[in-house]
Amino acid sequence: MTDFSSFTAPGIDALHPYVPGKPIEELERELGLSHTIKLASNENPLGPSPKGRDAAMEVLGDIHQYPDDSGFRLKKKLAARTGLQADRIVLGAGSSDVIDLVARTFLAPGSNAVFSRYSFAMYPIYTTAAGAQCRVAEALPPDHGEMPYGHDLEKMAAQVDENTRVVFIANPNNPTGTWLSKTALYGFLRELPAQVVVVLDEAYTEYVSEADFPNGVDWLDEFPNLMVTRTFSKIYGLAGLRVGYGMASRELIALVSRVRHPFNVSLPALAAAEAALDDRAFLDLSGDNNARGLAQLGSAFDAMGLAHIPSVGNFITVDMQQDAGQVYEELLAKGVIVRPVANYGLPRHLRITVGTADENQRVLQALEQVLAS
Repeated sequence: MTDFSSFTAPGIDALHPYVPGKPIEELERELGLSHTIKLASNENPLGPSPKGRDAAMEVLGDIHQYPDDSGFRLKKKLAARTGLQADRIVLGAGSSDVIDLVARTFLAPGSNAVFSRYSFAMYPIYTTAAGAQCRVAEALPPDHGEMPYGHDLEKMAAQVDENTRVVFIANPNNPTGTWLSKTALYGFLRELPAQVVVVLDEAYTEYVSEADFPNGVDWLDEFPNLMVTRTFSKIYGLAGLRVGYGMASRELIALVSRVRHPFNVSLPALAAAEAALDDRAFLDLSGDNNARGLAQLGSAFDAMGLAHIPSVGNFITVDMQQDAGQVYEELLAKGVIVRPVANYGLPRHLRITVGTADENQRVLQALEQVLAS
């Protein structure tokens, strides 16, 4: 039998596939459970944007046709919202697709990408798949009073060398929920070499209300090497349709578009995203639910004596003070799916998506029972 592993591109043999949150159907099938709740994948617990859902359903009769490859209508609406021209926007099957476009465009053997420890698991996968080197900057320490486990920008800057082509920054960061201020991030961008492309991953930005939280779009004219990515998977509730976008200079957009797969965003996804942009009532409801949920979970963890990382996303990562894998398994047995993050280098932590008030209460009760046993 042929050993195909010996013919793979450099680095592929060392890669491990991305592991998503366990599906509800799979758990119920395995354990014979019902009424399972899933707070593992940072999905919107309120469901999809109603306007987005209805728009997707309206075009189902046309799915025998290819979608508009240019995404003209969605780009036009995004351009109006952001103040950019449409040719400074690229669409993707989720923002992760856009991040992959950047990696495939600029990374190759002999180059490297810089990112922080405890950041999105796809950064090292995309980097390694391109044959480039991963340069991982140590994060702020767990006992850092203001931002434990957050990005240490000084250490990230120190990792940049003449072979660095891409720097990945998630703000807010997944899985920690930590964030960078306007002042800190702007100073970092100003000091980077102009030939280094910065991917500012803003997948959770719509959840953030901090006064000093940056909007990367404001800096696109000043930094031609900046790519800001966003998604409709989180607050808009369209994760199952896979649609996101990137914003950058015309030069960067033109380059990454060369490696974009044709028709990479489906017809229902385009329609749903366009409509969801107008669903202000749903966004406000989702933001309010998230703020209350973060407070509910954080207060409960404090009362239980469990340290948690301060988060501005739609999730919270909490220290189980033991091997979190075992806690995760026992929660599964109670019909509660959360996310172990040992693959991020946090073996004692669980990441818990903010749910509805009832879902939050259920996971808290299940966690108390598991920890008391």
